[in-house]
Amino acid sequence: MIIKEEITISIYNTKRLLHIYLPDDLKDGERLGVIYMFDGHNLFLDEDATYGVSWGLKDFFDQKRKNYMIVGLECNHEGNKRLCEFSPYDFYDPLWGKVKASGQELLEWIIHELKPYIDTRYPTLSDREHTAIGGSSMGGLMALYGGVVYSNVFSKALCLSPYTYHVQKQLIKDLKKAKLLKNTEIYLSYGSKEVASKSALVHYTRQLLEIQRVILDRAKIYLHLFPNHAHSESAWRKETKVWYKELGFDKR
Repeated sequence: MIIKEEITISIYNTKRLLHIYLPDDLKDGERLGVIYMFDGHNLFLDEDATYGVSWGLKDFFDQKRKNYMIVGLECNHEGNKRLCEFSPYDFYDPLWGKVKASGQELLEWIIHELKPYIDTRYPTLSDREHTAIGGSSMGGLMALYGGVVYSNVFSKALCLSPYTYHVQKQLIKDLKKAKLLKNTEIYLSYGSKEVASKSALVHYTRQLLEIQRVILDRAKIYLHLFPNHAHSESAWRKETKVWYKELGFDKR
């Protein structure tokens, strides 16, 4: 089932919609691991997705029927505020202009307010082992940053096509100094059709390989290049079975 629930984000003093997935046949006494994800409107139902195609996670998780729930936070759709909320770093983008970051504050809100709220309201397994974070594009950046910098909270991070272009130096610096727990698992992916040229693909590949090298000796990291995958929900939808298995969600 999908529950749509309005919540107040205290740091912005604004209300936002949560898109929450729960198994339809939840049993008495059953407790669920939790995956916190960004862009919740794009995760489950095509009719809610920005471009008419979702990740299809409801149908996928219904078929697998493991004891996990997904909490998807809808983004801010106003101007470039999605980029601001989903970035730990200030940067300038030629298309969107100056981005004033508040991603660090949003992650703190997720950890200290949203997670306790979910753990109180729903039958969760609240420990680190059963708590994951995920997203794509700017949400992928947030999942990567959150999964490494806050590995004491999240044991797994699924980071699809993370935005790294204008934040790589700052990101690498923080990934290097993070106290990353060794049993952290990071899924990192990108598609060959996400960028406009071969040189841009080479540049993006180098960035993700640098991220892998920084993390590799301290955590498990699974890096994938998907041929002919574009930067879209329809492409990310095809990856679900890959990260689902590699991050061990199929074992519960």
